[in-house]
Amino acid sequence: MKEKGSVFSRSKNRRSFLKNGIVAAGAATIGTAMLPGTPAAFAAEEDDRSPITKGDIAILTFLQALEQVEADLWIQYSELGGTQDNEVSGVNGGNPAYTAALTILDGDMPQYIQDNTDDEISHAAFLQKYLESKGASAVSLEPFRHLPTSKAAGANQNFKGDGGRLTNLTQLTIDTSFWTRYRSITNPDFDVAAKFIQATGNPDGTNSLNGGRFTAIPRSDDDTAGSDPSNPPASISARLQAIAFTAGFHFAFIEQGGTSLYPTLAQKVTNLEVLRVLLSIGPSETMHFQTWQDKAGNANQGNAPLTVTDPVNKSTVTFFDLHVAQGETNPESSNGDTLQANLIMPEPTHFLDKNFGPVAIIRPTSTLNGGAVASVQAFADDGLFLNPATGKNTGIVARLMHLAEAADEARRRS
Repeated sequence: MKEKGSVFSRSKNRRSFLKNGIVAAGAATIGTAMLPGTPAAFAAEEDDRSPITKGDIAILTFLQALEQVEADLWIQYSELGGTQDNEVSGVNGGNPAYTAALTILDGDMPQYIQDNTDDEISHAAFLQKYLESKGASAVSLEPFRHLPTSKAAGANQNFKGDGGRLTNLTQLTIDTSFWTRYRSITNPDFDVAAKFIQATGNPDGTNSLNGGRFTAIPRSDDDTAGSDPSNPPASISARLQAIAFTAGFHFAFIEQGGTSLYPTLAQKVTNLEVLRVLLSIGPSETMHFQTWQDKAGNANQGNAPLTVTDPVNKSTVTFFDLHVAQGETNPESSNGDTLQANLIMPEPTHFLDKNFGPVAIIRPTSTLNGGAVASVQAFADDGLFLNPATGKNTGIVARLMHLAEAADEARRRS
């Protein structure tokens, strides 16, 4: 009873609530008043909220912008490889050969792609409405829609006109070291010199998705020529398999960024409702990442190494069967070389102090490695904003960097 009294004595308003609300209402209404979601419960939460700060708005604004980027790229994936209905990607029919190639990773890939797309669209829309409800201006990235649409069957050629995309999925440089980072006992926030090998390519580092430029969608029907959806993988060309496998690793790469970003920025939030927004959206990004890294691990399963050179980008990639790759060792390696496909749970690692012992965590969550600027830089390095006409990034990078710097500079106020 003493502990209970100390909790309620923290707020004058809460004492008034007990005196005038519960006591006057009588015992019959106590249970209803204290139920989560009732007006009384929300009133109690109001007492605990600090005002929304300039830093909170900067964080929300940056996230709202970045979610537009994610929505744009996922819409392209959904048009070509997602479930075709009028919920997300219209009813253009998709690209049957590409969809079949994706199902090599998992038979549910079209549904997962559509659901991930729907989620990212909802994140961007919600954050816009939330910002506007607080009197803040949301960000529009519409002026940066300069990138072309795929010419392959199934791509929506009417999506804001040709050249109406924010992102380019045809010249990607994908850092797949996230794979070994989560399977390693080392933490980039704690172990500064930690090294994590790529999940694709040869042991010497060649032929990795991180070593060239690769397309994750069919650019035209040339990329699907010689493939049909009748009997994957046998009916799918090596070229189209490589495109689908590239997409699988790109899905995980994109979502692991959000997995780190939301907890990193949550540490800077002052207002509790804004914190609730970040802590509620962030875990959905983690759910996406967990799904995608599991599916990417099925690339080329049961087969000899698959090596394909892209005739357009002139880049070569090799996919190994990760189900038989290097697993955990005893003692466990700190070299970031664990590749085994089904080790999808985060390995316990160092955090804050070695004396605390290893703990399974999201990583990185430092501003340096997992903050807003780091996220924009990772997307730019990925090739998401490359204009094929110029070979350079569009102006969206400078705009996102400006927003990212403001978000990283935010500080929680007590």
